[in-house]
Amino acid sequence: MDVGHDRRHSSASHHGGRIGSARWPARAQRLLEASYGLCVEGLQEPLRRCLSEFEKQLFALAERAHQAAEQQDCFASRQRVLQGRTTFAQRFMEHLGSTLNEVDSTSASTRPTTAATGVKPWQTLALVDPGEQEVSMALEQLGARGEVRHGSVLYELGHRLAVLIGAPPLEGQALPLGPYAIAQACHAAGAELELPLKHQLLLLQHFDQWVIQALAPLYDIINAHLQGDGILPQLRSIPVPRHIGKRARPLAGSGSATAGEPAPAAGTTQGHGTAQGTGSGAPIEVLESLRDLLARQRASQSGVSGQAVGRAASEQELASALGALQLHLAQVTDQAGRELRSAARLREELLAQLNAGKPGDAPRTQLSDEQGDKVELVARLFEQLGQQMQQGGSAHHLLSDLQLPVLRMAVADRGFFEKREHPARRLLDTVTAAANDWLDGSDDESNRPLATKLEQLVSRASQEPPSAGLYTTLLADIEHHLALLTRKAQAAERRHVEAAQGRERLDQARHRAGELMTERFTQSPPRGLLRALLDRAWSDVLALTLLRHGEDSEAFRAQLAITDQLLGRLPVDDRLQLQAEVEAGLQQIGMHVEEAVQVAQRLLGAGRPGPAVELPSATDLALRLKQHQRLGEQQASHEAGAGPAPAAAPAVAAPDPREQRIEQHLRELPFGSWFEFVDPDTGQIVRRKLAWHSPMSGRCLLVSRRGQRGEEMSLAQLAHEIASGRVCEVPAQPESLLDRAWRSLTGNLRQAAEPRRSTPPGAAHR
Repeated sequence: MDVGHDRRHSSASHHGGRIGSARWPARAQRLLEASYGLCVEGLQEPLRRCLSEFEKQLFALAERAHQAAEQQDCFASRQRVLQGRTTFAQRFMEHLGSTLNEVDSTSASTRPTTAATGVKPWQTLALVDPGEQEVSMALEQLGARGEVRHGSVLYELGHRLAVLIGAPPLEGQALPLGPYAIAQACHAAGAELELPLKHQLLLLQHFDQWVIQALAPLYDIINAHLQGDGILPQLRSIPVPRHIGKRARPLAGSGSATAGEPAPAAGTTQGHGTAQGTGSGAPIEVLESLRDLLARQRASQSGVSGQAVGRAASEQELASALGALQLHLAQVTDQAGRELRSAARLREELLAQLNAGKPGDAPRTQLSDEQGDKVELVARLFEQLGQQMQQGGSAHHLLSDLQLPVLRMAVADRGFFEKREHPARRLLDTVTAAANDWLDGSDDESNRPLATKLEQLVSRASQEPPSAGLYTTLLADIEHHLALLTRKAQAAERRHVEAAQGRERLDQARHRAGELMTERFTQSPPRGLLRALLDRAWSDVLALTLLRHGEDSEAFRAQLAITDQLLGRLPVDDRLQLQAEVEAGLQQIGMHVEEAVQVAQRLLGAGRPGPAVELPSATDLALRLKQHQRLGEQQASHEAGAGPAPAAAPAVAAPDPREQRIEQHLRELPFGSWFEFVDPDTGQIVRRKLAWHSPMSGRCLLVSRRGQRGEEMSLAQLAHEIASGRVCEVPAQPESLLDRAWRSLTGNLRQAAEPRRSTPPGAAHR
């Protein structure tokens, strides 16, 4: 163990670079430093994952926020997390090192002190801030749940650390590396981020999910290190069995156990020594339950005979056969080589590779029951994933190319079936989600970088030997690439939302300016050039001033005074000054200097133009003003061409009650909700996200996964499209594609394994 590495992370220790260097013997000090180093090394990846998921959750909350203040709080907290994640990790490790350094004082401080003080804890009253109380309760719950999850390994760790410092067994808050201490370290490190209360609680939730739940392997490593150094080598915790009297799993086609795999007796755990959980000796529950469902399904399908007689393949032989099959498929260039393989086809191809080159009369090598079950479970899982994915083409090709590498990993490591956070499972989930969400099946330029990245990743998984380290590296690589794409999409989406909000404010300002103009036109109706100027150009000047400064500002009141002077409602003291102000206002809305001077000169006639300058007629200038592009028209028309034109709702005599209910539902939807647009001609499905909608005008903005502007329509038009069946809302899915595939796989197996009660006995054999 590199003690120097551990010292770099113990800067918070009260005694310098070494933990407890003045209090404990050299051996205890060395083991405590080594335990702390293992803890630092083991917590880096879960802590990084926790902060990454927390940052993504903050952005998702900001997307769905209806109030600007709430959205700003989410963005501010997200920015603090992005800027302070390195400092957070350092403070977390320092606090954990300080807790370990004070392990003897901590254990002493937890002993009862009632006899010494004469005051019972419940007799002491103090005012508590509600926010602090809520955080404190959350920390207590984190620690309690962690104690329940990792009870057996914490029992051993508490006894071994107690032996090192010569104290009674450490447990609960007295255990320096336990869930309570780790949760407190998270809270202490998060205090420097200065997050609001609701975001502090959200951080603790993510910490519980990504760090506290992942502590069991770390505790196993620390216990193994202490045990290897002679600290309580015979100590064992005896967990309560989860299933008492568990019956033997029926085997396919026979009622007895296969040779070499005796069925366990009732009340004992299955597969002891080969199917153990991490560090606790518990049976592999998930894999065994799935195999049990497979066996019951085969038993319900009577008439299925047992496997052919022959020697079962060893793990090495199966791994070699999988490698040979993968090499063979890499040389296949036809379309059939890039399709998902069924369980029967995979079994046939594996048996062909296992028996390749053998004489015809030689005994055939077969798959054992467990090997065959793994092959079938992985094949069925990929079938469910293929059904869950919406896009075809490259997305399904990626899934088929990843089938054999994942099968190799599942055969080599049983943890693939047991651990939800297994690197291979997380990589499979990430790749399928990326292909399904980001790739639209076209050969568009925007798809090529991600498609190339995913193909490189799958190719590397196919070429290198399967290992958890390989899949962890591949997962970090693709997550980094997806994070870059997500940030680009977020920035593009934010620009489109800000542009839509700006156009909305401009429309409101133009509407208010139009109201003020209408009031004045009613009392003093203008004609000719003055009417064209006020109705077209000067109305935009008022709208722009209102948008920039507000209706109660001095600048807007000055513009209204100019309007009244032009209409003759107010006296004109200096016509030359008024002409200059009209010219400046017209130039603000984009009118050329020469044209603005001509309009003001012809309208007011102040000063004298040069002898060589011939002013256009009033009629000519009025026509030019009517043809002048209004403020914001060019941007709106340009952006309208960025996506497909929204389908306009047909004119109806009366509003449809169903469409009104749908529109009201749309107004209550949070930002970030997804919709599927179906092309009636081709049947192609395109997903769009509701990025923003105006509560006043009802205009909404829909963007693609990459943040590019898609359709912009009103909520009434969107409600009409939904009522017509051309658009449907995508319900929020709390689980990923892989989780849904696992659930569907288990449900199908359970349904197929249930006895058919409505079928008469013997009917299945007729």
